[in-house]
Amino acid sequence: MSSNSFAYNDQSGGGEATELGQEATSTISSSGTFGLFSSDLKKNRDLSRVLKSNSVRLETKKRLIGMIAKGKNASELFPAVVKNVASKNIEIKKLVYVYLVRYAEEQQDLALLSISTFQRALKDPNQLIRASALRVLSSIRVPIIVPIMMLAIKEASADLSPYVRKNAAHAIQKLYSLDPEQKEMLIEVIEKLLKDKSTLVAGSVVMAFEEVCPDRIDLIHKNYRKLCNLLVDVEEWGQVVIIHMLTRYARTQFVSPWKEDGGLEDNEKNFYESEDEQKEKTDSKKKPYSMDPDHRLLIRNTKPLLQSRNAAVVMAVAQLYWHISPKAEAGIISKSLVRLLRSNREVQYIVLQNIATMSIQRKGMFEPYLKSFYVRSTDPTMIKTLKLEILTNLANEANISTLLREFQTYVKSQDKQFAAATIQTIGRCATNISEVTDTCLSGLVCLLSNRDEIVVAESVVVIKKLLQMQPAQHGEIIKHMAKLLDSITVPVARASILWLIGENCERVPKIAPDVLRKMAKSFTSEDDLVKLQIVNLGAKLYLTNSKQTKLLTQYILNLGKYDQNYDIRDRTRFIRQLIVPNEKSGALSKYAKKIFLAQKPAPLLESPFKDRDHFQLGTLSHTLNTKATGYLELSNWPEVAPDPSVRNVEVIELAKEWTPAGKTKKENPGKKFYSESEEEDGSSDSSSDSESESGSKSGEQDEEEDSSEDSSEDSSSESESGSESEENTGAPKKNSKNKEKSDSEGGVMKKKDSTPSDSSNAESSSMEESSSGSDSESESESEADSRKVVKEKRKKTTQERNPVTNDISLLDLDDFHPVSTPVAFPTPALTPSLIADLEGLNLSASSQVISVSTPVFVPMKTHVLLHRMSGKGLAANYYFPRQPCIFGDKMVSVQIIFNNTTDRKIENIHIGEKKLPAGMQIHVFNPIESLEPEGSITVSMGIDFCDSTQTASFQLCTKDDCFSVNIQPPVGELLLPVVMSEKDFKKEQGMLTGMNETSTVIIAAPQNFTPPVILQKIVNVANMGVVPSGQDNIHRFAAKTVHSGSLMLVTVELKEGPTAQLIINTEKTVIGSVLLRELKPVLSQG
Repeated sequence: MSSNSFAYNDQSGGGEATELGQEATSTISSSGTFGLFSSDLKKNRDLSRVLKSNSVRLETKKRLIGMIAKGKNASELFPAVVKNVASKNIEIKKLVYVYLVRYAEEQQDLALLSISTFQRALKDPNQLIRASALRVLSSIRVPIIVPIMMLAIKEASADLSPYVRKNAAHAIQKLYSLDPEQKEMLIEVIEKLLKDKSTLVAGSVVMAFEEVCPDRIDLIHKNYRKLCNLLVDVEEWGQVVIIHMLTRYARTQFVSPWKEDGGLEDNEKNFYESEDEQKEKTDSKKKPYSMDPDHRLLIRNTKPLLQSRNAAVVMAVAQLYWHISPKAEAGIISKSLVRLLRSNREVQYIVLQNIATMSIQRKGMFEPYLKSFYVRSTDPTMIKTLKLEILTNLANEANISTLLREFQTYVKSQDKQFAAATIQTIGRCATNISEVTDTCLSGLVCLLSNRDEIVVAESVVVIKKLLQMQPAQHGEIIKHMAKLLDSITVPVARASILWLIGENCERVPKIAPDVLRKMAKSFTSEDDLVKLQIVNLGAKLYLTNSKQTKLLTQYILNLGKYDQNYDIRDRTRFIRQLIVPNEKSGALSKYAKKIFLAQKPAPLLESPFKDRDHFQLGTLSHTLNTKATGYLELSNWPEVAPDPSVRNVEVIELAKEWTPAGKTKKENPGKKFYSESEEEDGSSDSSSDSESESGSKSGEQDEEEDSSEDSSEDSSSESESGSESEENTGAPKKNSKNKEKSDSEGGVMKKKDSTPSDSSNAESSSMEESSSGSDSESESESEADSRKVVKEKRKKTTQERNPVTNDISLLDLDDFHPVSTPVAFPTPALTPSLIADLEGLNLSASSQVISVSTPVFVPMKTHVLLHRMSGKGLAANYYFPRQPCIFGDKMVSVQIIFNNTTDRKIENIHIGEKKLPAGMQIHVFNPIESLEPEGSITVSMGIDFCDSTQTASFQLCTKDDCFSVNIQPPVGELLLPVVMSEKDFKKEQGMLTGMNETSTVIIAAPQNFTPPVILQKIVNVANMGVVPSGQDNIHRFAAKTVHSGSLMLVTVELKEGPTAQLIINTEKTVIGSVLLRELKPVLSQG
């Protein structure tokens, strides 16, 4: 057996497979080459037997896919392959799905047998398997499974993986082509996917939109700005589809930016209008054109794509600028299009076609790049012809002499088709530029002596057209051309010469009859086109010089009467009745001379691309110059722009509507005021809302405490509403002091906590909460008393200005409280994060039950950031205070403690260069001017870890040195504790099952499973809140991720004996699995 032979048995002990492998390899040729790709049926049968065996090798599948890639027909192996669809090997399963996608449509019956397997695969943990299953399912073109496909598409459209959602968008088009009646349901899915923020999905769903419902522009309104902003990051072919769709959208939603260009022309046309009318029109035209901001957004965001490596993207941006940008800005595309001329010939052909159309209307765009369109000897004919077309369009008085010299070279080309096209180009230049008409004509006459018959023939045709414009001046040229009849054999050229002589027979009275005599001799051997012109020439000479040509004409008419071509026979009979008078002749005979010798209009030598501009550039219809199937026409600009507010995402209105709802029925902050320590003592309805209360991003404890204290005295109406809501919900009454405080603060906080807040919480809120609760374990009574004294002093100093502050915070800031912009990163009102968060208020089922709570007290764990030895005496430690960050609602709060262990002052401590993963952000602390010897200082930072445990790397710098440091968060510090009822917990847990759920069994001593021990161990690892439980053997904890606000639900269910089950439910499956690994050993140890 040769060294490159192929055995199929992969596992030891597979005797049967070994035999099969030997049988398969027995087909190897004597040369040692494996003949798998041969069309021999025996080899296919051997491969089929191997596929049916239990020990099938992955390499076999790869060979099979290679077979398909080479164009071999592998459909006979379908039954053997489809049996492997349930394989547990992921790699084999992927290759099987690739095969099934190719042949499912051909082998529908067999594919239907495995449909249950495909449905199970839609729930597979591997996103590639889920996507492949959906692709196979949508490839089975059987109407009976349309409901199954519809259900699969709906489920996939809500999948966590953007790759699966992308495939759902692809499946929409397949399902629509199979069953157009599903259009309405598919539009709902498209509408949902259009809201997807993933760049992977955007291009595919817009493609589905274009296929299914391109007329539903209303679906684009709300997503227009998002698509514009995502455009740069979308994959290349998605960019092409989106740009073409947005071009059509812009033509329907914005007014024309070209209106200013036609102002002067209109004034000239309406010269005789009255002065009042003229004044009104000029006043209206004086109004400057103001481009819609959304129009400008599209033009601005597509400009960078002119640098794309993909020619289709550049072409799409070019057509967008051509169709919707102001004419003054369209010139930017010319350089990018010229760059594409370095690509392969297919790309060049399409680009040159579009440039040819553009250069007709706006020559100035491409005049600077004139030399880029010079023809190269290596160019194919189709490219040469298009370049000639563009050079003709760009020709003017300034560059015509240069171009004519270039054309002289082209005429000598060995490519005769190109040489003929060059002669036509010279004729068009002579027509368009009157200064060079005579020069071109004389040059064309010189070409009549060329040895190449095609060149001479084309020259004759062009000269005929030029002479038609000014025939009286060129009698000698006509005589010269008449002599060429003996040598020219090309029918078109001979016909052109005969037509010229016939039209000018009175100017050449001696030559014309002799030409007719010669033509009568060769009439029967001439081409049909020439015969028609001979008959015409005879008729014209009969009318002008009947003495010499009467008999010749009658002879020709007799020949034509019996010609094989019926056109010639009909023409002969018609002319005989018209020019030869007899009794049957009608009234037309009197006007025969006027009919034949009437002055013909000169032909217009126009560009073949002149009429293509009504097609959208870059489309198949433009290339073919005919409307292709599926072409969507560009609409005309509207006279008045439609309402631009339809593109506003309704987040502002939602926020305003939410505030009163929060006052009356959504949130009861009075219930959630008291600390968790009091909740354990018996206040079952109490929970903390102080995090929402401190939602302003000021970060100063004094201001927040002032606002909460002042509101209790100055806002009587709020306090009343707070107490009413507390009584309505049946909250237990505390002592009068606590009740008054909670009511007053609750009233104000209802407005602040109008939405479930992800916003930052300053440390003061927890301090205030602990002082208000007498049973708090985290602080001593003396500390609480001292704080109260400080608060009372502050209250007196700020009492006068409090009402104004209250109004500002309620009306201006708190509507946007959940997504209020950090001071460090000011952003516009409608940022993507604002839209995403405020949309979440209305759409997320969990948004109404999540409320950030105070973290359970745990000992502070510090981590070394910079060792004093490495930092040359500067030591830095950091810890996570487990408080919402004051710098941003998506950031994790980090406290850094600096210690100067040297005997000298350390100056200018600051953050230097940052090396962060994509998406991660850091809000740095203000530089520390100096740190005294043996001194210590604590600063705050905010880091957006993007819900991952990736390391934040940066440089910690002093005046003299820089040190590279890292902060890696424990997974438990990426969470914020939330409070919710047991009912809400179970509801959310029910929606986070399947792949969103991970669990493990814990074995430990019974004393380790008491409620206090479980609580302490859980909160030591993760920043989580306790959820009340009605069962003694089940302990529940809830939190949400800082960055995305995704719920993290932890359940510890005690079983019989020393075992318990730990269950984690979350959308963030990676964080969930990491947290599970960290909690398991902690709960297991004693």
